[in-house]
Amino acid sequence: MIIDLPSTTTSQINSRLVRLRDEGGATTLGRVLTLVIVTEDGQRTDAAIDAANDASREHPCRVIVVARGARQAAPRLDAQIRVGGDAGASEVVVLRLYGELAKEGASCVMPLLLPDTPVVAWWPFDAPVSPSKDPIGQLAQRRITDAAAEKNPIKALESRRAHYAPGDTDLAWTRLTLWRAMLAASLDLPPYEKIVDGEVTGEADSPSTDLLAAWLTDRLKVPAKRFKATSGEGIVQVKLGRASGDVDLLRPDGKVGTLSQPGQPSRRVALQRRSIRDCLAEELRRLDPDEVYAAALKSLSKVTKGRPATPKAEPVDAASAESANGKAAAPKKSKAKASS
Repeated sequence: MIIDLPSTTTSQINSRLVRLRDEGGATTLGRVLTLVIVTEDGQRTDAAIDAANDASREHPCRVIVVARGARQAAPRLDAQIRVGGDAGASEVVVLRLYGELAKEGASCVMPLLLPDTPVVAWWPFDAPVSPSKDPIGQLAQRRITDAAAEKNPIKALESRRAHYAPGDTDLAWTRLTLWRAMLAASLDLPPYEKIVDGEVTGEADSPSTDLLAAWLTDRLKVPAKRFKATSGEGIVQVKLGRASGDVDLLRPDGKVGTLSQPGQPSRRVALQRRSIRDCLAEELRRLDPDEVYAAALKSLSKVTKGRPATPKAEPVDAASAESANGKAAAPKKSKAKASS
């Protein structure tokens, strides 16, 4: 059910929510947190709401969407309440703010927060430079951003590093969960040798590739290099150097990876690119600071970037060249003297 409340106030929204709760039962008692989504009003707003609705089936919550509209318009608050089948296992309150009111998102959100429950803020697209200092970010215990959704993902990731505060996280980091688990599991198999270096290859604008290289640098205490992939999506390949040979995890198609290492048969592993819904649901499972993510951010400056070494062409002698062209090679004259 969708209820539109044009030109309304937060007190009127609260009153309508209380009426809906009385009519449909005390559903608010089952909410475990408040998720605040901050975005610009537009077509992408519904995509963020759909992802939150899917994640709410694992984490029942109240979703408050701050959709900032045209700044040139007269100050106005249009609200929409979604419950039942249109809201997953949550109740969704969409606040469309216009004019000067678009700058007062935190003031509009505060009266609608569930009492005595944690608050999580999520910027699905463009995030503030310092989420922890943003007015809405100051209300939240956890602040979720997505560097991959911004215009310059790598620059956005550097901004996350420069302005990190406990409670910050980014979906570019969450997308690494399967890769990190697979690489950690591969080192549990013999031979148990020390890793001497690492290489991570991925798309040029993939912040997850940079973060994975930084994580390897931090956890393994080895130099890691970041290379640009010529094909494939996201992270394409990871190599961990050991004395007996490399641990090689290759995912050329964004779906299935191949793990190869000396002394072990090659194995195909599931490495499907994760959806926003899966990443958001994982981040909502914890409300404490992510120290491993913070350490990976600090190690970004230690990652070196370069180009993969291209194999050198082996020299071909004249005899081989003639054979390749279909001509018989002339017999070589022996320089040794004939015996008497």
